[in-house]
Amino acid sequence: MEITEVRVKLIDNKDDRLKAFCSMTIDKEFVIRDIKIIEGTSGYFVAMPSRKMSDHCEKCGGKNHLRAKFCNNCGASLPQERAKKDFKGRMKLHADIAHPINADCRKRIQNAVINAFKEEMEKSKQPDYKPVELEEPDDEVPEIV
Repeated sequence: MEITEVRVKLIDNKDDRLKAFCSMTIDKEFVIRDIKIIEGTSGYFVAMPSRKMSDHCEKCGGKNHLRAKFCNNCGASLPQERAKKDFKGRMKLHADIAHPINADCRKRIQNAVINAFKEEMEKSKQPDYKPVELEEPDDEVPEIV
């Protein structure tokens, strides 16, 4: 696997831990969007794209995220602690959409994304800086018939 491009869109909110969104191209053929760069207690780290986990109301079958106390559809009270717990005992509220499956791959992705982020931060200090657009028209994929 070769990481052939990383695009970084800086977030201009100084109070937030979220510092940037990224898209990463692999082997000039596959794009992963919505990668986040977050400032943690020991430096920056990469969070892969994820979605909120949900379940269905026992009364009406309506879909609700796992922290909801009441059904979005019928208003019925939902049981709490519906989320499964991870190996540390924390509720699992999000599921990764795309993620590396081993430590070496995670390290390569983390290094490439953090390095691109630092380069973009340096570029942003220039007076003629123009922010990167993550989605460009040429990214469109023709519909397969």
